[in-house]
Amino acid sequence: MFVVAVVLAAMAAPLSQAQEQERKVPSDSARITIPGCARDRRFIVARTPAHETARSVVEPGRRFRLNGKKPLLEEIKKQQASMIEVTGLVRQADLAGPGGVSVGGVRIGGGPPQAGVADPRRNMGSMDPVIDVESWRPLPEACPTR
Repeated sequence: MFVVAVVLAAMAAPLSQAQEQERKVPSDSARITIPGCARDRRFIVARTPAHETARSVVEPGRRFRLNGKKPLLEEIKKQQASMIEVTGLVRQADLAGPGGVSVGGVRIGGGPPQAGVADPRRNMGSMDPVIDVESWRPLPEACPTR
């Protein structure tokens, strides 16, 4: 009887660790996997490499602010020259993209409020949606240089 309990406990341990690693997705969020390049705490989405399967509908050029545990963000920061794939949680409202109406290639309305912004360049980071990074993996492509 004791042996059976030990075996069952040993089998349950890996399952509980896997459940701890992948958080439950809140109802107002989505788990996405996106390829791109990291610059400090910013992430710029790139086109999915030809040899990879597209896992997200986030358009290339979209920017996200990286949020997560400090050791994980430090690992990502070391990869600035290489393209990586990031998996994490994003609010669904942030994935909807810009609102408003497109008229002749110009978007009218639907952007974040700008009242009281003295220097728009200084506050641009606060407008980027946040991705709570859960994991990342390297991709073989290099990031474009500035």
